[in-house]
Amino acid sequence: MMGSRQEAQGALFYEFSIETHVPPDHMLRSVDQFVDLASIRQHLAPFYSSTGRPSVDPELMIRMLLVGYIMGIRSERRLCEEVHLNLAYRWFCRLDLTVPVPDHSTFSKNRHGRFRDSDLLRHLFETVVARCLEEGLASGQRLAADASIIAANANRQNSTPKSDWQPGSIDPIDAPRAVREYLDTLDDAAFGGASPVEPKFTSHSDPASQWTGARGGPAYFAYSTNCLIDTDNGVILDVEATRSIRQAEVGSVRTMIDRVNDTFSIAPERLIADTAYGTGVMLDWLDQQRGIAPHIPVFDKSARRDGTFERADFAYDAERDVYICPGGKELKQSRRTFTKPREKKPDDDGMLRYRAGKADCDACDLKARCCPKEPSRKVTRSIFEPSRDRARAIAQTPDYAISCKLRKKVEMLFAHLKRILGLNRLRLRGPSGARDEFHLAATAQNLRKLAKLLPIPQVVC
Repeated sequence: MMGSRQEAQGALFYEFSIETHVPPDHMLRSVDQFVDLASIRQHLAPFYSSTGRPSVDPELMIRMLLVGYIMGIRSERRLCEEVHLNLAYRWFCRLDLTVPVPDHSTFSKNRHGRFRDSDLLRHLFETVVARCLEEGLASGQRLAADASIIAANANRQNSTPKSDWQPGSIDPIDAPRAVREYLDTLDDAAFGGASPVEPKFTSHSDPASQWTGARGGPAYFAYSTNCLIDTDNGVILDVEATRSIRQAEVGSVRTMIDRVNDTFSIAPERLIADTAYGTGVMLDWLDQQRGIAPHIPVFDKSARRDGTFERADFAYDAERDVYICPGGKELKQSRRTFTKPREKKPDDDGMLRYRAGKADCDACDLKARCCPKEPSRKVTRSIFEPSRDRARAIAQTPDYAISCKLRKKVEMLFAHLKRILGLNRLRLRGPSGARDEFHLAATAQNLRKLAKLLPIPQVVC
């Protein structure tokens, strides 16, 4: 029999508890046990006035931001609506049903003000990393690094070609916030000072972003998020925002390694990365200056495709500092004998040049396969070649094969960042905006990692 229509009638009194309506296996329940915001009030105290109207609770704003990044809610307007309607979000933010949700404009005012001035989001990220270390999710022995390109909030139509861009003519007083940040980072190693090469186009709204076509499709403005992870469980130990160019990304790894050592006393045994990080300067810094084994392919452009002998076909005699060619002749840096030995100086790229004698090459039967278009053969050697050789030796070990598999964990984190958290395009502009978003996203990923590996034990009735 068909039932009758039920009319909802408003009750005079309700007995309602948000706690009982949030499922025990909800993501935010597991995350909540690892969110420790007890220190943020003390951290922010110097940035609040002692008089005036009480502000919105900073812990509430941080909890709402965490909900947005953990659950992939990119818009702060929509975040406020979702927290207003979703019981689980209200429970995580410690909001009763009768308590109003802050306006979305509150986030912008605090983010550009006291949050950024106090570096609160960096403090929050480091607090979560410390919890991961405390729970034993990271040993700090095997680290992996990589970068991923994130589109900036900038349009190609609102940009200027390289030939017309004049940063000296910008008035900082009348310029937008992102433009002022760009002017402040012109000498920063992660931004303006990363490379003397100027980008093809510069955005008017976010000039610090990099015009790049690295993905092989249409070019666009972007920033790079650089992550240093522990390969035990994929915990992000540090994150850094830079321009989307190789020099800035490689330099950020050095910054992050030193920073995790200063902050958490982490001294890794090895660093795992791809070929972009296998430059001589980087390998020497890891091997000689930090004592870190570089599990990195060597960045080498000495290979030839015309069938002639490559540099690898020449044997190096370290004792006499000469190369031996396939024909058995010596290549030296200097073929003249001086009364006072001259100092051997590398070129601007850190390369030393070794030359064969012209008479030796003219009489050699292998000249057609060695230097058919030159009177004599030349071979270059990096001043960092000992560290490059160490990296090549490591590449032949079984541990290196394991490292190649572990490096995929960085790529998985980037895939999770873009597909699950929805960070395909930045909302905030300027280097500080990119830094804020990357810190919040890395914090959310670490909290989700904690919730997944250390869930709340289920009570069986």
